[in-house]
Amino acid sequence: MRLTDDETRMRDGVEGDAVAAAMDLLIRYGDALGAERLVDTRNVAGTMTQPSPAKAKLFEEGGWARAYAVINLDCDREIEVPRMKVPTCQLQHGFADDANGLTLYPESSIRLQDDAESFFSERGVNILATCTPYQVGNLPVRGEHCAWMESSAVVYCNSVLGARTNCEGAASTGAAALTGKIPLWGNHLAENRHATHLIRADVDVDSFQEWGMFGYFVGEQVLEARPAVTGLLAQPDLADLKHFGAATATSGGVELFHMPGVTPEAPTLEAAFGTSPVPEPVVYGRREREAVYAALNGQGNSRDVDFVLLGCPHASLDQVAELAARLEGRHLSSSTELWVMMPRALASMALRNGYTRTITAAGGRVLTDSCPAMSKAAPPGTRVFATDSAKQAHYLPAILGIEAWFGTLAECVDAAVTGRWSGGLA
Repeated sequence: MRLTDDETRMRDGVEGDAVAAAMDLLIRYGDALGAERLVDTRNVAGTMTQPSPAKAKLFEEGGWARAYAVINLDCDREIEVPRMKVPTCQLQHGFADDANGLTLYPESSIRLQDDAESFFSERGVNILATCTPYQVGNLPVRGEHCAWMESSAVVYCNSVLGARTNCEGAASTGAAALTGKIPLWGNHLAENRHATHLIRADVDVDSFQEWGMFGYFVGEQVLEARPAVTGLLAQPDLADLKHFGAATATSGGVELFHMPGVTPEAPTLEAAFGTSPVPEPVVYGRREREAVYAALNGQGNSRDVDFVLLGCPHASLDQVAELAARLEGRHLSSSTELWVMMPRALASMALRNGYTRTITAAGGRVLTDSCPAMSKAAPPGTRVFATDSAKQAHYLPAILGIEAWFGTLAECVDAAVTGRWSGGLA
């Protein structure tokens, strides 16, 4: 792989041992990918602070510098971690103080994470603590090269914002943060950003639930390829687009989609495919819609709901406002808990606007920083949960061994109030 003079100096240790280790990792990574060179990035979204048994052990051995060296740089040497070279943010991590005592998630992990936040914020990491960094200040521009983790964030970054990132890992983002470099391959290259498949919706996709179901179908069809989607699509809002993208990345592994007239690199269907001819469409019709709904609701038997989970990907302020309106004057069943997950920055706005007061008066909770799938914890005794998130309906049964129901926000609120699931496909 060709290195610039600046990259060679970093590799040779001119900027310190940590930067040299980071360059060594990026060179090995780029060689494995067949990348010819590195590209500059000034936008990194990774994970440094979230606790784990492995990270706790490394912390005991040598503090956060040791944990960062091994996990984020693939380096077994003792190094000092300098300030990040480029703007870097922490994505979602473990539960914080607002969830303390609500689950079996250990308080020791919360304290460990607090310590990590102090260490890494002193080194220039912005602790956004959300899977939706684009909602709280990290908003890259079209064409900007990024180094992001988190599947739902990556697909939003590429598709909705038109920035460029592959789905990176803890090591590659750790190295990018110290160098401002990432291998030039995959979604960073214009020729790799054109659509490969066409999916046409022949049923109306006009609500949050419908966008999630359509996204789940699209991901199943194209796997890790790049779909263009057309058909009976209503104008999506931010929540619809993050729900759709998250669902495509969940059932398939999509990192980039095109929606002609909506996403920035697809002003037309023809533009989405570049120089390639537009292929025959895969049709999403009534039968396919029913099959997706059945799959997402195929992990529930009991209609007695213990737990309702909203906010995956983390909820927007508009979503929380709608939830508060639906809970106004109502109260949860004594047998059911309701959590809505959102970025901490937006939680402060929800509190200021009175949404949190309404939700908590009804018996629900507004929580930040994480989610049950990320922290692998739900309310004790949870057997059956309900959600409006296709992503959580897909993952949480496997992670926690519980049953799932998937439906609309209204159905989820009704389940929280009555303790029973009564949803069904309209």
